[in-house]
Parts: sequence; structure tokens; C-alpha cells
Amino acid sequence: MLHDWIQRQIIVPIFQLLRQGITPEKIALSIAFGAVLGSMPAFGVTTALCFVIAYCLRLNPVAIQLVNYLMYPVQIALFLPFIRAGEIVFHHRHLRITVPQIEHIISTNKAEAVRLLWTAIWHAVTVWAAVAPIAILIIYICLSPVLRRMASRSSSQQVET
Repeated sequence: MLHDWIQRQIIVPIFQLLRQGITPEKIALSIAFGAVLGSMPAFGVTTALCFVIAYCLRLNPVAIQLVNYLMYPVQIALFLPFIRAGEIVFHHRHLRITVPQIEHIISTNKAEAVRLLWTAIWHAVTVWAAVAPIAILIIYICLSPVLRRMASRSSSQQVET
């Protein structure tokens, strides 16, 4: 079941992009940026940032947004760890709050959520920004050879048909 979903939602779209002539390196960079931007500890801005990055770097907007959307559970899972890291780096008081409490505040009173979380989110985003270039580089370096193999397999399948 999960294998079929991954095949339909991730693998097939990547093969389609490769068949359209998009280079494996551009797809790898699109995926890397989508994954890293999708983990940013600031909700509601990643989609716009992905469009801006895709436009500026001439990356594939479909690939970057697909990965960005798939990263939403990871974004939630990393939200508090980034906040905690920001507290450590900036020597800020420990914010005693849980993810369910954050979700409740955001869904019921966005203004109060911003007031309460502004400093914590700013610190978390700063830590994320320090880690982001390294993460993009690692993802890109790991994905490029895999996508090159997929591209060569895709082109050989086209020749056979």
C-alpha cells in the first residue's frame, strides 16, 4: 500500500520530469530545496519561498512544491527541536509549550500565537538557516547519482519502446 503510494506520488512524477528533459541535477536541486524549505520552522511561508527559489534558480516548480508538501509532517516534527536549538543558541528562556498546544493556539487565535511564539520562531528560523545550506548540499550530492541512474534507465526504456 505505502509502496504503491510512493510509486504513484513520487517515483512516477520524477520519471515524467526526467522524460521531459529536465536534468537529473536540476531535479536533485529542486528536491533538495523543497525538502529543506519544507522543514523550515515557520508555517505558511514555505510555498511562497519555494516558488521564489524555483523562479530565481530556474528549478522545476512541480518537483520543489511536491517535496515541500510531502515535508509537512517533518516540518511539524522538527518545529520544537528547532525552537529548543534556538533557545540554546540565543540563551533564551525555555518556552514551556507542546506541539498540541501550539496547534491549538494557531488554530484558535493567530494573533496570540504570533505574540507568544515570535521570538522562539525567529530563533528557530535562524538555526534552521544555518543548517539549511549544508542539508541542501548533502541531499543534492546524495540524489544526483540516483537520478542520473534513473535518467539513463528512463532513456533506455524509451529506446526499447
